[in-house]
Amino acid sequence: MTTPPKDPSKRPGPHREFRKQIEAKQRRKLHSQKQGEQKTWFGLGMFGLVGWSVAIPTLACIALGIWLDRTVTGRYSWTLLMLGVGIALGCFNAWFWIGKEREAIERQRCQKGERHDR
Repeated sequence: MTTPPKDPSKRPGPHREFRKQIEAKQRRKLHSQKQGEQKTWFGLGMFGLVGWSVAIPTLACIALGIWLDRTVTGRYSWTLLMLGVGIALGCFNAWFWIGKEREAIERQRCQKGERHDR
């Protein structure tokens, strides 16, 4: 008769996958507790990054629109058009930066051997 392995995650049975999920959640929770306040500052920094990545292109495009309105006479408002363009560029820019940060987080998780499902 063979004795079961001492490590519960290696024991055969229907609950093996459940144990693995619980262990992964426990590792994430412990990692989060170790980071503590750093995670809060990271979140605020990311919030600022997103805000500035939308605000700067929007303001630059508005300035261009104002200049175009003064320079080119026409029926339509260049300022309003450039406002829309600036917001669209800013949102694309924010989406790009958030994607890069998400990739970095996923890479870090993969290096630690964690699964991606929650």
